[in-house]
Amino acid sequence: MSRKSQLCVGVTARQAGQVMVEFVLTIVFLFVLFVSVLQMILLMHAYNTLADAAKEGVRYAIVHGTQNSICSGPSTSSVCPKPDSSGANVQTVVINFASLSFQNMLPGDVAVNYNPKDQNGTCPNGTKGSCTGSGCSDPGCTVRVTVSHTYTPLFGLPWPSFTLNAAAQGRILN
Repeated sequence: MSRKSQLCVGVTARQAGQVMVEFVLTIVFLFVLFVSVLQMILLMHAYNTLADAAKEGVRYAIVHGTQNSICSGPSTSSVCPKPDSSGANVQTVVINFASLSFQNMLPGDVAVNYNPKDQNGTCPNGTKGSCTGSGCSDPGCTVRVTVSHTYTPLFGLPWPSFTLNAAAQGRILN
């Protein structure tokens, strides 16, 4: 064997270990990058699903006002025998819809507010006093559903914690 071929064989044997180390480092980097991108996709999916869940809660509340036999919200109407003044029916609809986000929602994550005040503290009827009362789930009144949930990463890596907030508002139809 010539001197030149001996040098080539020695270099190749030394490089074999280096190639293996580079391969492992590259695979680890690509795996972490892939999992991070997947986690961001799941985060955006969870946010979009929670926002849609808030909208679904508003849809439920606006069609189940005081003029409905299965009413939601505070009521003194004779049409509604069992008013749901706490908004538990709306919370249940929101939590059931939000289960599509792979998140464990609790009733405390959902707030239902009938006749909420705007940013200036004004009620929908133009007054600055209390907006709540027995007739605030009547047709024409407003309902606001707010969802606030701490995002739980799907993978067990030490990801930062995010609080996802979504809200929707609408006028009660019946």
